[in-house]
Amino acid sequence: MDWLTETFAGFTAMSSWEYIAVVLAVAYLLLAIRENIWCWPVAFINTFIYTVLYWNGALVMESLLHFYYMVMAVVGWWMWRQGDKNKPSDIVSWSLSKHLSIIVITSVASVVLGYLTKHYMAADLAYLDSFTTCFAVVTTYLVAKKILENWLYWVVIDAASIYLYYLKGFYPTLVLFIFYTLMACWGYKRWYEEYEAKQGKTLAAL
Repeated sequence: MDWLTETFAGFTAMSSWEYIAVVLAVAYLLLAIRENIWCWPVAFINTFIYTVLYWNGALVMESLLHFYYMVMAVVGWWMWRQGDKNKPSDIVSWSLSKHLSIIVITSVASVVLGYLTKHYMAADLAYLDSFTTCFAVVTTYLVAKKILENWLYWVVIDAASIYLYYLKGFYPTLVLFIFYTLMACWGYKRWYEEYEAKQGKTLAAL
């Protein structure tokens, strides 16, 4: 199986900094799922490493995206600290109509960006790449706001990214995003259970 061989070869070729970034990315996800505010400092270091790696590799858009993630790590820390001093702010669920508005607006932005990068930058898989990028930008904000449904967005984004990396032959990253997709499913389950438990306590207190 060529793809399996290339996957192992890709992992072997990864630098020590890439391995550190991957470990920190997994640590961020585990901490975020547990609503541990220290997920944001971990995310900051992780995205700083990727920002430098992508910049040195002349992947300007990926570098800029991860710089945005760095900024959102600071914003996320600040937002989560707005709750009780000993406990981050509570999980919030947004209405279907609000999510539909987000999906429509972000999809339009994805199409526009895809068109521009395809016709003016000769980007490969421009529309799919723009879709994952635009929704990742929006969904990172939803994580910072502790919106329950952010995990459902990540499931779709990560699944689309798996297909993108498969087409581009980035097999080590593909394997990583399969793990991310499973983690996002677990994240939604855990946050949903906590959200429902708190809703039950609120109703019982009335």
